[in-house]
Amino acid sequence: MLFSRKRRLLYLYLREGWRRFARRLSLGRMTALRFTGSTPDRLIVAPTDLRAVDPFAAEEILAGRYPLAGRVLDTEGDSPFEIDLPSHEFAIRLHSFGWLRHMRAIHDEAGHVRLRQIIDDWMGVHGRSIGGIPWEADVIAQRIIAWLSHSPVVLRNAEHGFYRRFLKNLAFQVRYLRHIAETVADGEARLRVRIALAMASVSMPVSDSVIRNAARRLDLELDRQILPDGGHFSRSPRAGLELLLDLLPLRQTYVNLGHDVPSRLISCIDRMYPALRFFRHQGGELALFNGATSVPAHELASVLRYDETAGEPFRSLPHALYERLSLGDSVVIMDTGRPLSVDLSRSAHAGCLSFEMSSGRNRFVINSGAPKFAGERFRQMARLTAAHSTVTVDDTSSCRFSQSRFLGAIMTEGVTRVEVERKDDPGRFEFVKASHDGYLGAFGLIHERDLAILNAGRLIRGRDRLARADGSDAGPENPAVAVARFHIHPAIGMRQHSASEIHLSAPDGEAWLFACRDGDVAIEEDIFFADPSGVRASSQITVTFALATQPEIQWTFTREG
Repeated sequence: MLFSRKRRLLYLYLREGWRRFARRLSLGRMTALRFTGSTPDRLIVAPTDLRAVDPFAAEEILAGRYPLAGRVLDTEGDSPFEIDLPSHEFAIRLHSFGWLRHMRAIHDEAGHVRLRQIIDDWMGVHGRSIGGIPWEADVIAQRIIAWLSHSPVVLRNAEHGFYRRFLKNLAFQVRYLRHIAETVADGEARLRVRIALAMASVSMPVSDSVIRNAARRLDLELDRQILPDGGHFSRSPRAGLELLLDLLPLRQTYVNLGHDVPSRLISCIDRMYPALRFFRHQGGELALFNGATSVPAHELASVLRYDETAGEPFRSLPHALYERLSLGDSVVIMDTGRPLSVDLSRSAHAGCLSFEMSSGRNRFVINSGAPKFAGERFRQMARLTAAHSTVTVDDTSSCRFSQSRFLGAIMTEGVTRVEVERKDDPGRFEFVKASHDGYLGAFGLIHERDLAILNAGRLIRGRDRLARADGSDAGPENPAVAVARFHIHPAIGMRQHSASEIHLSAPDGEAWLFACRDGDVAIEEDIFFADPSGVRASSQITVTFALATQPEIQWTFTREG
């Protein structure tokens, strides 16, 4: 097994080394002269931005204070592009120009003049000096989309000189992005690059062949990344929402201008909506799996407003590998999969067989989610199995992550096989039984989990078992200790009702009782990474059981009243 692991790591190092070499070879010498070309004389259209506007953020930015990525940078009159920035995430937000949407709230000429000064600063410092965060592919793609979408605000009453500089630099960025598009690492960023190039092809004067080529390449990437069940191949619920915020305006731009819509674009959007609803809890929030974090209600509402598919959410996403149980007002969503490739494991979480449970407008059991703006240490903590509502063995994650800077934080070992069985009796009960082998290599154990929802949604019943590969108990000689964690939403109050029972109460008075007569039941401190305000303290229910004497636990959540 050790030899097999070393051989796999060697393969991953060789693979990454070849990818970097091929990328450098294809790019050659990076100089601004390589991407010079003609400057368009105008923009044809400005695609709509569906994201909400914050007038306060606009006022702050015009005053030299940038509220981005959970920080506020006061430039004290200096250019934000020539001073040290608070964090890597802040730099990405600054250089991607997503904050331009807030400038739609500007109504005075002085504000427009100041905005053009800010953009002129960026073009002067970074506009033709390729390198660093401003020239990362995903940042360029987001900046192109933002500049195109908000060009009416940027160019309102602009003098001819700025108008030309803006269009010249925009065209320069598009040419550069087109050149590096094939070298972008697999994942959401690669699709966003294709969206940006397709958006530029219909927003700027180009030949019909450029429009057709951009549409064709977008189709190919949509086919690769949007699974047949509508999930994104990263398995992140939030990825679908983020992509729809860009795909919907792109579709409308094609239609408004009378261009042929890329053949896969409409069908992919139609598939993505049911998947988005699949991950939506009763109160409207998205489930926190595989890098998902808090989603502003207005963003989700603005996307769902264009949903023409209607209908109930699916019970399963067989390609994205999730299950949904729903009866009455109660919903349970369960992760029954693993990363679909090594590249996609860079953002995946070790949360196999974790679940979330909501009732009415309240989320009760959650995962800790991903931090929106926190540093790398918190991001990696959020990926561990202990940050999910599932079982750990000896405080070990079901998947292990690379610590190599060269490889990045990919999953190097862990879950390789997940088996799922589902049984439903519509209106009476829904049941899922699943297992994974993430603890087989380290402990010789398989984790089995059953989840059932019944009694009109008033009872959630679960079972967790750690067994040998042949199905037998772990055995009296096994020293391992398992912990089943149930992360509870910070809005939910908890009190220990008895040694085996915990009472949960929501702000609106809805109450549930957790019960487990196997193992040691406790309320413990926790961290909620996905809160809109940032990382915050919360609480969790833990059930600790020694596998030598207690290889299996059974537990319930019962609605009271």
